[in-house]
Amino acid sequence: QVQLVESGGGLVQAGGSLRLSCAASGRTFNVNAMGWFRQAPGKEREFVAFISWSGGSTNYADSVKGRFTISRDNAKNTVYLEMNNLKPEDTAVYYCAVGRWLIAAAWGYDYWGQGTQVTVSS
Repeated sequence: QVQLVESGGGLVQAGGSLRLSCAASGRTFNVNAMGWFRQAPGKEREFVAFISWSGGSTNYADSVKGRFTISRDNAKNTVYLEMNNLKPEDTAVYYCAVGRWLIAAAWGYDYWGQGTQVTVSS
């Protein structure tokens, strides 16, 4: 089992910034990827970004490229999502996830956090 604890969501005006954190604990030896997904009301959960466990590989959804940055602190087993120039359409519940494959699809991740709300006002 892997436990994920997220933090950092909140309310921000358009153009503002937020940083999400996700701390992993437990049996992480099979984890190769840490990812962020989001789900807006009435929409399916969508991929935002992933990073390899080593931190050497990253990938982003086109909608967030150039605005969001994913990173990790190996010593703390923590992954971060720095979100800049936020837009109202970024409003969603953001979920952290870990899995065995570097893949931009929710089915590829085995453990999920509880989610943190990000609301961007116009």
